[in-house]
Amino acid sequence: MTAKPAAAAARATVYGYPRQGQNRELKKAIEGYWKGRVTADTLRQTAADLRRSNWEQLTEAGIHEVPTGDFSYYDHVLDTSVMVGAVPERHREATAADALDGYFAMARGTQDVAPLEMTKWFDTNYHYLVPELGPDTVFTADSTKQVAELKEALALGHTARPVLVGPITYLLLAKPAPGVAADFQPITLLDRLLPVYAQVLADLRAAGAEWVQVDEPALVQDRTPADLNAVARAYRELGGATDRPKLLVASYFGRLGDALQVLAAAPVEGLALDFTDSAASSLDALASVGGLPGKRLVAGVVNGRNVWINDYQKSLATLGTLLGLADQVDVAASCSLLHVPLDANAERDIDPQIRRWLAFSRQKTTEISTLARGLAQGTDVIAAELAANRADLASRAHSAITHDPAVRARTAAITDADGRRSQPYAQRTAAQRAHLGLPVLPTTTIGSFPQTDELRVARADLRAGRIDAAGYEERIENEIREVISFQEKTGVDVLVHGEPERNDMVQYFAEQLTGYVATQHGWVQSYGTRYVRPPVLAGDISRPEPMTVRWTTFAQAQTSKPVKGMLTGPVTMLAWSFVRDDQPLGNTARQVALALRDEVNDLEAVGTSVIQVDEPALRETLPLRAEDHAEYLAWATESFRLSTSGVRPDTQIHTHMCYAEFGDIVQAIDDLDADVISLEAARSHMQVADELAEHGYPREAGPGVWDIHSPRIPSTDEAAGLLRKGLDAIPAERLWVNPDCGLKTRGWPETRASLENLVAAAREVRAELAVDNG
Repeated sequence: MTAKPAAAAARATVYGYPRQGQNRELKKAIEGYWKGRVTADTLRQTAADLRRSNWEQLTEAGIHEVPTGDFSYYDHVLDTSVMVGAVPERHREATAADALDGYFAMARGTQDVAPLEMTKWFDTNYHYLVPELGPDTVFTADSTKQVAELKEALALGHTARPVLVGPITYLLLAKPAPGVAADFQPITLLDRLLPVYAQVLADLRAAGAEWVQVDEPALVQDRTPADLNAVARAYRELGGATDRPKLLVASYFGRLGDALQVLAAAPVEGLALDFTDSAASSLDALASVGGLPGKRLVAGVVNGRNVWINDYQKSLATLGTLLGLADQVDVAASCSLLHVPLDANAERDIDPQIRRWLAFSRQKTTEISTLARGLAQGTDVIAAELAANRADLASRAHSAITHDPAVRARTAAITDADGRRSQPYAQRTAAQRAHLGLPVLPTTTIGSFPQTDELRVARADLRAGRIDAAGYEERIENEIREVISFQEKTGVDVLVHGEPERNDMVQYFAEQLTGYVATQHGWVQSYGTRYVRPPVLAGDISRPEPMTVRWTTFAQAQTSKPVKGMLTGPVTMLAWSFVRDDQPLGNTARQVALALRDEVNDLEAVGTSVIQVDEPALRETLPLRAEDHAEYLAWATESFRLSTSGVRPDTQIHTHMCYAEFGDIVQAIDDLDADVISLEAARSHMQVADELAEHGYPREAGPGVWDIHSPRIPSTDEAAGLLRKGLDAIPAERLWVNPDCGLKTRGWPETRASLENLVAAAREVRAELAVDNG
């Protein structure tokens, strides 16, 4: 049956696009600028070239309206802070002297000035720079970037729509500035901020913008009546201005809830909503508020966060229903395509059968364009695309790659006892202390050490055949010897082997597990110039052979101190991969957990006394709605325990989490039943230590005293000060001393100096404790 064409031709658009370029040109240019090898003008030209290329790619794919302003040197929330003049006092001198250097100082810090705090962008693995606001914050409009990029696109002949982070989301993401009372609510600054947004909108209108997209993803979270009143007030004021473009308020990452009715009634010209599986109730909710008569609806029916091909028939059915709920229905991805790689066709090493199931950014723009044509002109015009899509979906559904009977049988046989340690923590901690013999305030690191150019060359040489496996392993052994020797000389108590053989904490394991597919070019921005290649979880998971035992055993042979075995936990293996969408996440997590359980048991069997199973993504994957938390946390904590509960009482299990807000999942952290947890804490000034104490967390913890995402070298006094603050919340016998995160992205000079200062701080505070207890 042929669908009727829409009354007004449906347009294809996207909310945002990857910034890095096909070969990560932006990353290379920015890091070259930091090192003094690239001039500011060259960096700006590289950025302009990438923007032009992005817009051309989108237009050629059939996208009618391209986004501007979503491009960023580091982070779009940081760009918003600059746009509204919310530059922290400590960064104003640098920003006044050189705007670009000041911008990067806010992102990375300097030796003398701390950067802005960094945390996860909702439930993604993208990190944003947290605005710092207080009652004295004065906002001023600076629309330079937004206007310049709009003019670029218009001059190139594109229909362009600027993108702004909305005022409500911006304030809800902000934190009290240092020295401001912890209970200060940035949303109270709304009336002060709205005139600044109005000025930016007026500037964009004067520069030629017909529409401006205002992103409000915070509205898909649970919001209070006060929040909703603020939304109504904000868009009543912005919508009531006369010298403004048309406003498209966009939400994504889930369903809107009560905010939908507020926005539907607001004096704005359009809404952009998520209609993918994560927001399955959006269609019914829209109908229940009477639709959007007289307004434009941008329907996010193509999943912008995962890499599987769209189901055209399902999306067209949704779009067809939406035609009766708005005057204009346009087609888009569910969110910015920032969260997926650029081009699946570049992946020549992936099984062709699997590749036909994949859609990266370029493929998704084609899907959006195809759906828009089908909606506007009827399905007959896309009959060939529909047939090919049905064949690809059927191929995936019936493939042996996606179903392994042995894995499914083992998963079905899991019992409650498999997820419980043989003794409670209170009993096994005594056995661990006797076995390990560690001092009070033991020092350790999170796992990785700097990934040097020599290591990257070694991996490239192995791939290219310039060295054989034996030659590569010799280089890795030499690196491990150096890392172990340095830690021993520095005085670290529990060592790590430094992970020189690992490319990424998820990819390394994915490449050794069945069911996973690794990409060669699937880069996705994590933060700033840090890009990762999330593997694709295509089928059932199992572990053919040990993955880490060889290198952990070698490292332990170099020292009499304990060396941690290092693994990535099941939730993080899912969160930092593109997961399959054809079965519940909990089922996939249990498969990964069983594979990791085998590895944990093998590490213990060769004498590894301390095993760390990292779960930095536990908080980030928490559903955005409270009503969905319990189900998620049940399978998430169960899968971790399933990974770690097969060991003896005297084997110490660690875990690690970083760069997220942990206060609302402390009970889940407790439920993991790990013996020791290390957490990011330096940028947030030990906030998490207080949260653990408030909960009554009974186990050992290491809130970080060194912010490794900045090139700053913390002094001994600074680290000792944070450690003393940690002691205010956590007893000395349960407090560890460690950095915030792994050291992979740091250089050796700063690593040596910082780790020496960290160990010196621990010794200094130990001595103070000894005097106090004397």
